[in-house]
Amino acid sequence: MKTGASVPGYRGLVFDSGIGGMGVVQALRDLLPALHIDYLADTALFPYGEQPDDALTSRIVSLLSEACDRLKPDVLVIACNTASTIALPALRQKLSIPVVGCVPPIRWAGRVSTSRVIGLLSTSATARRPYILQLHEDFASDCRLVTHGARRLADLAERAFLGENIPDADIRHELDCLFSQPYGDEIDTVGLGCTHYTFLMDAFERLSPAAITWLDPAPAVARQIRTVLQTADWPARTPHSGRLLVTSAPPEAQKLLTAAERLGFAEWELFGNAALQKIEP
Repeated sequence: MKTGASVPGYRGLVFDSGIGGMGVVQALRDLLPALHIDYLADTALFPYGEQPDDALTSRIVSLLSEACDRLKPDVLVIACNTASTIALPALRQKLSIPVVGCVPPIRWAGRVSTSRVIGLLSTSATARRPYILQLHEDFASDCRLVTHGARRLADLAERAFLGENIPDADIRHELDCLFSQPYGDEIDTVGLGCTHYTFLMDAFERLSPAAITWLDPAPAVARQIRTVLQTADWPARTPHSGRLLVTSAPPEAQKLLTAAERLGFAEWELFGNAALQKIEP
């Protein structure tokens, strides 16, 4: 069986609407240091939350089909909960490579909770999608699920990734919105329903009630990628430097580059003219 250090030449493409998927990149760097990673952020449409599902699915499939044609990854990682919940089936039907998604860890929370009251901290768009109710019914129906769709946390998480200090009051407000709900005081386990929130995990643990178990799915996604690579029978490829691709120029390009350099990306570049097309209302 191959280990993380023995899969040189394999290429992964990590996708998110912004830089939230960098938490998955970090988990992949830790687990599979020999994996070459390209990263594509659909910054022209960040955040995805308020876009209509059908149009957004079409855009994601089109964008990632083009990206896979150009970058030739061996595995595609959808490090975005919104994109995963709406576009995974269409992507798997369209593409010939493995596609690994990132979904809210409701099943995991149901396995570890002792109070049988679990929380989900996500974006407002993810919180209201029927997919969440289905996950709850299928995998944690014996638990009470308390959700909070935060409108500001994804932006705060991006700022944290760029090195800014985020006021505790801003984060505490969102946590209070979760734990002050009915049965909120009985929550013992909270899953992150947005990959961006990885960058706020330290603050969540510090500012939340005592004895809360926080679940970040990024390491589990990395383990799934390892499983895909261990079971695949692909020839090794020539190693290449990872690319950080965006669909519109980032407003704080230097801060982004400084932060991304920690994860092995030396520069950013624009990806494709077609990717810059906005979704019309």
